[in-house]
Amino acid sequence: MKSSNLLKPYLALFIGALSVSTSAILVKAAHAPASIIAFYRLFFTVLFMTPFFVKVKYIQELQMISKRDWVFSILSGALLAFHFIFWFESLNFTSVASSVVLVTLQPLFAFIGGYVFFKEKLTVGAVLSALLTIVGCVIISWGDFQVSGKALFGDALALFACVMVTGYWLLGQALRKRLSLMTYTYIVYGISTLTLLLYVLVLRFPLFSYRKIDWICFLLLAIVPTLLGHSLMNWSVKWVSAATVSMSILFEPVGAVILAYLLLGEVVQPSQLIGGIFILTGIGTYLWGENRKGALPVQESS
Repeated sequence: MKSSNLLKPYLALFIGALSVSTSAILVKAAHAPASIIAFYRLFFTVLFMTPFFVKVKYIQELQMISKRDWVFSILSGALLAFHFIFWFESLNFTSVASSVVLVTLQPLFAFIGGYVFFKEKLTVGAVLSALLTIVGCVIISWGDFQVSGKALFGDALALFACVMVTGYWLLGQALRKRLSLMTYTYIVYGISTLTLLLYVLVLRFPLFSYRKIDWICFLLLAIVPTLLGHSLMNWSVKWVSAATVSMSILFEPVGAVILAYLLLGEVVQPSQLIGGIFILTGIGTYLWGENRKGALPVQESS
């Protein structure tokens, strides 16, 4: 590939990572309940995907899905729904910096899940990476506790969101071995949308009485971080390694913090900066170690 053409996948990856970074900002800008924001983000995403999904090859693939994979898909969709509920709710209590950095811990949670459920071997590098992220979490949580108990509660919600998305990611890795990206994404997003709809109906949240700015945020969440961000990252993996795409997860909190400062006026506290450096260093070290083994799959971003 010529050098000029080689730049295109990296530019696409950069734009994709930047697009994903807008997610927390758009959630902060909306004033609707967290579950409503999550519902409409996925509802509009599925709506926009439908014309591309209704093709013969995808319909045929849909008919061939096993019962086991349907169960996995339902669990995956439910976990994604609650990931968004917990994460969006966390942004009502804590800063973008704390929330996004803590949600970015998903590779380390995946490492823990692999050890607990799949008996994967522990490596010294992975353990050291985990220790770095734990130190970072303690620093951020202590700093937020000094600010207010609400901020600490928001940090806890972000960690719960991270656990949910890790489960979704682990199930997705199994499903993607048997399903195409389009079919897998459409099914899981669809199930997640139905889960969120049931959730908001049970809690009796109104579905339509929201301000114009809220509807704009709903649409932008579907278009920018979900469709544009993830599509560009999935496209770039054709030209650059999956390891490189996975490493781009480190840019999401950085981009989100910069956007929060420029658009929302949120200033990063010293504890968030120090803790964030520990966490991102730990995650980066872990991903780099996995990259060297050559077995790191592409991970989902928020």
